[in-house]
Amino acid sequence: MASVLSPNPNDPRVIRTRQLILDSFLEQLHTMDFETITISDITKHATINRATFYAHFPDKYALLETMLSDTFLQFVINKVDNHINLTEEMIYELVMALCEYHDSSMTCIKKYNSVSAIMEENVKVQLEKFILKLITQEHTHADEHTLATAATMISWAIYGAAYRWKQSHEQSPSNLAESVVLIVMGGLNILHATKKG
Repeated sequence: MASVLSPNPNDPRVIRTRQLILDSFLEQLHTMDFETITISDITKHATINRATFYAHFPDKYALLETMLSDTFLQFVINKVDNHINLTEEMIYELVMALCEYHDSSMTCIKKYNSVSAIMEENVKVQLEKFILKLITQEHTHADEHTLATAATMISWAIYGAAYRWKQSHEQSPSNLAESVVLIVMGGLNILHATKKG
């Protein structure tokens, strides 16, 4: 019996099928809670069979992770990817992009509460990796554990501020971003002074 090969991710048919699955899943999230969505719901709406689904994703959790990653990359990382250091301008842009991301997610996903915990974890992990990459390039003298701790604190602070803004909208995204820049840059100044010992 021949083994099943994984699809070539560069094949246009594979890209179209993957997008069909993602679009179908997003449609399901408009009307159903994540926990009640089945693979059959997704494949029926995408007009594909289960084998085709499983050739692309092992389960609906992996599908959700992919959808969240793609959306996050589109709204956040791609907007600031031209920077190589964690500057005031980049922190400002990250906060603005995260505010936009939160607003968009709540609009696109009608049953937002059913995926909010998974979404929060996914975004924090991606943001942390992105910030760690930037500060590691800039602070080559610093200990790797210090850098990892700094990346966690900065990413969670940025995410937390944008998340709180999403709940209250008490101020404009630009005012929030300006406040976050001042606070985060204070912490980065401490990192600048830290030498690997």
